[in-house]
Amino acid sequence: MNAAWMTLAAVALYGALHSALASHTAKDFVRTRLGASANRAYRLLFNILAGVTLLPVMAVVAFNPGSALYRVAWPWAGVLLLGQATAVVLLLLGLRQTDVWHFLGLRQLGAGSRASRLVVSGLYQWVRHPLYTAGLIILWLTPIMTSSLLAFNIGMTIYIWVGSRFEERRLEREFGQAYRDYRQHVPALIPLPRPRISSTRR
Repeated sequence: MNAAWMTLAAVALYGALHSALASHTAKDFVRTRLGASANRAYRLLFNILAGVTLLPVMAVVAFNPGSALYRVAWPWAGVLLLGQATAVVLLLLGLRQTDVWHFLGLRQLGAGSRASRLVVSGLYQWVRHPLYTAGLIILWLTPIMTSSLLAFNIGMTIYIWVGSRFEERRLEREFGQAYRDYRQHVPALIPLPRPRISSTRR
């Protein structure tokens, strides 16, 4: 259980840091203190920091895995791995739809970068956050589970849910009623049959 608690603590620190940096308060502070050029670089720096600070969290899981909970045997392990591979494809498709350079923060570096567009077609007509949905599938379809990995999955699931709430606020702030209308027709993370809406863009 010590491994699980260490992992949860690491994920909690990771999530708290990135939730704070993703807030409008942090972004407004940077914009006010450092100007427009720093504001344009904010998303890129945020993504780099997210990747770098995730490494020690993953190291906790790798070097202190805790007790083994289960190991799925073949051929069912292959089914789970296929599900994870499908989720990776969905993740890439979702990135392609939303402009991968904008997602990474590279497009914003240009002074004349184009405005973002609200995408409600493709994967986005089924869920509002397909990238998060794909991430959850990758997390939970692992064929091997330890107590530390379970804690990591639970912590990251909470982090993804909280992150989706921050994303909702940002999108509503940016697109107003158009996003509120979209949100009424499309579920957040779990695809459910609902009436389709007309295609507008972000």
